[in-house]
Amino acid sequence: MTTRVIIVDDQAMVRAGFAALLAAQSDIDVVGDAPDGVQGVALSRRTHPDVVLMDVRMPAMDGLEAARQLLTPPAGVTHRPKVLMLTTFDVDDYVYEALRAGASGFLLKDAPPADLISAVRVVAAGEALLAPSVTRRLIADFARSGPVARKGRPALRLNGLTPRETEVLELIARGLSNLEIADALIVAEQTVKTHVSRVLAKLDLRDRAQAVIFAYESGLVSPGER
Repeated sequence: MTTRVIIVDDQAMVRAGFAALLAAQSDIDVVGDAPDGVQGVALSRRTHPDVVLMDVRMPAMDGLEAARQLLTPPAGVTHRPKVLMLTTFDVDDYVYEALRAGASGFLLKDAPPADLISAVRVVAAGEALLAPSVTRRLIADFARSGPVARKGRPALRLNGLTPRETEVLELIARGLSNLEIADALIVAEQTVKTHVSRVLAKLDLRDRAQAVIFAYESGLVSPGER
């Protein structure tokens, strides 16, 4: 199955370089590119990509607003692509807000080519690009910069989870991969994947990125906890 991708970035060389790299993969089809958020949203609505590589800072409309429009489309628009934010910085307030809006993660522009290719495949498969090596710091910074954990409806929604599902959600929020969660709980990795799927379905969340945000905003975990 081929993954359809569009690239939205105000730097022509970045768009061209990413497009050439991705188009060389047999399972990835670059169906277009755009220099700003306005044109990026229009292109996405026209071409229906599976994944949008979205720069954070652009003229006319930045990547954050463009992500919001793509992930919360108006009535009559049913297509919602996966959005992978591109940033020059490893910690960027815009990225935190993009995760809240439903983006599936972020990728540094200077990441190795293999990481870009892998990121597109991971996001297309429905996973969040929150690598364990950077998630712990990213999420801690996000939680500190975000609102105080809300104890209302998000906390009540936790009641629908089983004790094991709640445990899995907590470990996701701490930045553990499925394999690390499996090791921690002494279960098979496939069992963890099943729990993760059930957590997302019960909480009506798109992916692991939203699960992490939910865990902090519900008060299940707090910044600085280990």
